[in-house]
Amino acid sequence: MARRPLRRSAAGAIVAILAAIVLAADQFVKHLTIENMTEGERVPVLGEFLELHFVRNSGAAFSIGEDVTWIFTIALAVVATIIVWKALGVRSRLWAVILGCLLGGVLGNLTDRLFRSPGFAMGQVVDMISMPWMMPAIFNVADIFIVSGMISVALLVVIGLRLDGTREPDRAVEPDAEEPDRAVGPDAEEPGTGIGASKPTEA
Repeated sequence: MARRPLRRSAAGAIVAILAAIVLAADQFVKHLTIENMTEGERVPVLGEFLELHFVRNSGAAFSIGEDVTWIFTIALAVVATIIVWKALGVRSRLWAVILGCLLGGVLGNLTDRLFRSPGFAMGQVVDMISMPWMMPAIFNVADIFIVSGMISVALLVVIGLRLDGTREPDRAVEPDAEEPDRAVGPDAEEPGTGIGASKPTEA
């Protein structure tokens, strides 16, 4: 038996609560990093598989765009606004969970951009998670939820799950084409006059 769609208020509560939890977790880990590590320090966790590496990033991934930090601040604010706007129409539990986690990740990095040094809207994002064997990028808790959230959104779109909890209808099978009408006109054959038609018997 299929679950009934959530009320918009319940779905909105899920989005808000998860966003707050992810934001709090992200900022807490960043606080611990700043308090217990020096910038540039590396701390092995699982050998070369996982390590902590404290850096401040004023750009995007791989430190791209370090001279235009304000652009990323605006972009994050726009994305957060879009997620909130989409969340207003959510009635699907799965969509509510994914949008909540995604919003929390976006707000985590947006908070850094707005309130960390060197100044408002120009703040540097605190990164600390490094997996050298897989990628050269250093990321944070917010980045994990942003990337996983975007992948999850793409999957929901592919499987056709709408924000209201319904699915995209399967394409209707087109009915078979109707038989063509019999030819009309001077070349049309009268019933019983075609090739192979039997001749009427005489009385």
